[in-house]
Amino acid sequence: MKKNRLLCTYLIFDILAALCAWFLFFVYRKHGFDPYFYPSFKEVIFFDKNLYLGGAIILPTWILLYTLTGYYSKIFRKSRLQELGTTLSIILLGVLLFFFLFILDDQVQNEDIRQIQLIKYFLFYFSLQFLLTYIPRVIITSRVNKKIQTGQIGFNTLIIGSDELALTTYSNIIKQDKAAAKYILGYISLPEIDNHVLGTQLKHLGSIDQIQKIIEEYQIVELVIAVQNGEEKYIETLLPSLGQYHDLTIKIIPHTQDYLYGKVKTMNVIHEPLITISHNKLSIWQKSLKRVTDIIFSIIAIILLSPIYLFLIIGVKLTSKGPIFYKQERIGLHGKPFYIYKFRSMVVGAEKGTPQLSSKDDPRITPFGKMMRKTRLDEIPQFFNILKGDMSLVGPRPERQYYIDQIVEVAPYYKLLHTIKPGMTSWGQVKYGYAENVEQMVERLKWDILYLDNMSLQMDLKILIYTALIVFKGNGK
Repeated sequence: MKKNRLLCTYLIFDILAALCAWFLFFVYRKHGFDPYFYPSFKEVIFFDKNLYLGGAIILPTWILLYTLTGYYSKIFRKSRLQELGTTLSIILLGVLLFFFLFILDDQVQNEDIRQIQLIKYFLFYFSLQFLLTYIPRVIITSRVNKKIQTGQIGFNTLIIGSDELALTTYSNIIKQDKAAAKYILGYISLPEIDNHVLGTQLKHLGSIDQIQKIIEEYQIVELVIAVQNGEEKYIETLLPSLGQYHDLTIKIIPHTQDYLYGKVKTMNVIHEPLITISHNKLSIWQKSLKRVTDIIFSIIAIILLSPIYLFLIIGVKLTSKGPIFYKQERIGLHGKPFYIYKFRSMVVGAEKGTPQLSSKDDPRITPFGKMMRKTRLDEIPQFFNILKGDMSLVGPRPERQYYIDQIVEVAPYYKLLHTIKPGMTSWGQVKYGYAENVEQMVERLKWDILYLDNMSLQMDLKILIYTALIVFKGNGK
């Protein structure tokens, strides 16, 4: 079963459930069990505009809510138990929102009767929406899971490792899930490791330095890392480079100390206890809320800051020759390049040939540019980058490829930053400020990695507050 076909199946049944639940609730709310309603059934269907107006609002609202909360992501990897909890919580939230927006203003003379009616309406609509949504979902999910268990659906898998540990891992996987054997396409080896006992069971597809080519050639969607403790240095270099494959599921063998320190979290109580590695620190709904916040905040900021935009435009134009704005190519999400916009703070032609970082007393910076840099006002055109979707309000500052290549030689884990959108401001920017050389970039990196590991909407708010304080105090580095 193809992904798009399965997605359409879930969507169709969710649409039907939303429409049927709305229709039945509408009839119950407006007509109850009045026997005189049924002869005029056709009049309600064809002439009651409120029925269709409500449906036009309700249907896209439910689909948007399911999408924002991530229900339609990873549709081949659903748990029926998790699906029950997810469906129940989303529908409870949706029905509550619906009642607060549309139902609480119902006019009834007797307040006690009104409260009883509202409770009856709520329970009736919630029950309908939940049952009509969940029953088809659990049937579809059960059928998909059965096809996965019988091998009709599978995920192309690659094992990293070749020694006894890798062989044991492979043997345990296929012992517990025989259907998985045909989807484990082979293994890749590590440098300086000559022990290839796994080669008796699986095809050797290449070495770890060829992994990106192998993932694309064999359409790998699942990676199992089975290495000894002493070999983890290779994995530390490998994982950051896989951030571009956002659909790739990475699993790793936990070691004894992981159990002792309480690091292992897995929902699977039957199969091999593999840790699933994820760089997605925010849930789908949090990502969606972060994006909505970025858009709203940027629009408001552009409107409110329009006098400052005008002041800076005049200031840049009057104090130095050349264009008002400056654009430069940076590397963003999944390693994709984009142009970042700033108010020009340096003289024209300040950088020719080899890229150069600025310093505190850089003679290329204009007097007006120095003021803008201290208050970070040269960065405010990046609100347009945020609206375009290239950046977020908060995230690691994007760098040029020239400097990324140098940073990666010292700190290969820098590439982990490409798993999230770059930001207009960052924890590193707040704590450290502008970097004057690669060494300072590496030093500032620890704050950005710390942000990556502690990402939350609350953390974003704190960073925005501290950034605002820097702007008002004018003490930015």
